Amino acid sequence: MGGEGAGQAVPTVQADNDRVRVTEWRFAPGASTGWHRHEYDYVVVPVLDGDLVITGADGESRSELKTGVSYFRRAGVEHDVKNGNAYEFAFIEVEMK
Repeated sequence: MGGEGAGQAVPTVQADNDRVRVTEWRFAPGASTGWHRHEYDYVVVPVLDGDLVITGADGESRSELKTGVSYFRRAGVEHDVKNGNAYEFAFIEVEMK
């Protein structure tokens, strides 16, 4: 699991309390999060335009993200997220506890 030698995405927790966790995720080209399961409902806020390659139970798909255009997912999602761009990509993840 991961970025096939490209390295791991770098999470930086910006806030973490009893209600939310806010994490900035930075991905070098080809870097990935590694396989993980989301414990909480969450919102992703892209800080750049770009593509992510999502590998889940149903296989691989590409997701085109636009700066500032958020999306919501329920707890329980299991996947690996990989930077599909030739440049660094980043988003903010807000988890609702």
